[in-house]
Amino acid sequence: MSTAVAVVLFFGVTTYAVFGGADFGAGFWDLIAGGADRGARPRALVDHSIGPVWEANHVWLIFTLVVLWTGFSAAFQSIMLTLFVPLTLAALGIVLRGSSFAFRKSVSTTSARRFAGALFATSSVLVPYCMGAVAGAIASGRVPAGGVAGDWWSSWTGPTSILGGVLAVAVCAYLASTYLVADAIRFGDADLAGYFRRRTLVAAILTGAIAFVGIFVLHNDARYIYDGLTSRALPVVILSALCGAGSLWFTMRDRHSLARPLAIGAVAAVVIAWGVAQWPYLLPQTLKVSQGAAPDPTLWSILVVFVLAAVLILPSLALLYYLDQRSALGVDEAAGAPAISVARSAQPPGPR
Repeated sequence: MSTAVAVVLFFGVTTYAVFGGADFGAGFWDLIAGGADRGARPRALVDHSIGPVWEANHVWLIFTLVVLWTGFSAAFQSIMLTLFVPLTLAALGIVLRGSSFAFRKSVSTTSARRFAGALFATSSVLVPYCMGAVAGAIASGRVPAGGVAGDWWSSWTGPTSILGGVLAVAVCAYLASTYLVADAIRFGDADLAGYFRRRTLVAAILTGAIAFVGIFVLHNDARYIYDGLTSRALPVVILSALCGAGSLWFTMRDRHSLARPLAIGAVAAVVIAWGVAQWPYLLPQTLKVSQGAAPDPTLWSILVVFVLAAVLILPSLALLYYLDQRSALGVDEAAGAPAISVARSAQPPGPR
């Protein structure tokens, strides 16, 4: 029973990484898009791409927290006691990101819009970094079991946490640029598609390089996870590498209908590999899944609610994403294709 609920928990983590990660990555490209004129078209595409779905994507974060809190309260307690600093920063970043994303469309002065845009972009980097640092702290065994608080600073600033934070930002940027290429093509803007295609290639190469360096970091700082990744989780690691290479290949060949699902597969496989490598522990080598699980009646309740949610909510989310990809929602057209084409008279993104 505890195994089934653990799978449900990691389903939530993986789904949030894929959908929420793309949202945060879009904010990263917003951050480095350049000045007001140069960055107008990329930012317009970012606004239109994430506008209809960004709130829905946070459903997966709430789902993950609720399952962890209800099904594995011992791990939840230890994680919250030890990692309250990065988790608080992440929560603050999520609030600031959402509010600034809404406000920058409503405020009338240029300075206020720039301030709101800066908050949105920097929060989009802060949140995935903190989430990755939390994952690194757990993976490296810096979260003690038994409801005892670990060190509030060193627990999330170690080598594996830094690796997790940087890798999370890179993965989000890679996912987002892959999605944005397809959106630019959907709006008929070949120049903007090329702009994000180049950034997809750079992000993919950098992400692969960070993951390669991460092998040595894990060997020295999170040996249990390293051993798991090179043994029982190795097939999933290889699958992730193959998906990433395939996505890169199809991106170079302008086959974005194939590049995007492979990019999703690469990121999902990374998260799943972490779970397989860490199994059977919630907190490596200190708290097993079976030890930290709630009583069976609680676990049964979680599974029943999950099945009901899958039946009632997943079709609604699928419909939302389907309509969004068909440009059928009519949400905030001021930030959509019209705004993208308005900036055509300005300097285009070009080859930079």
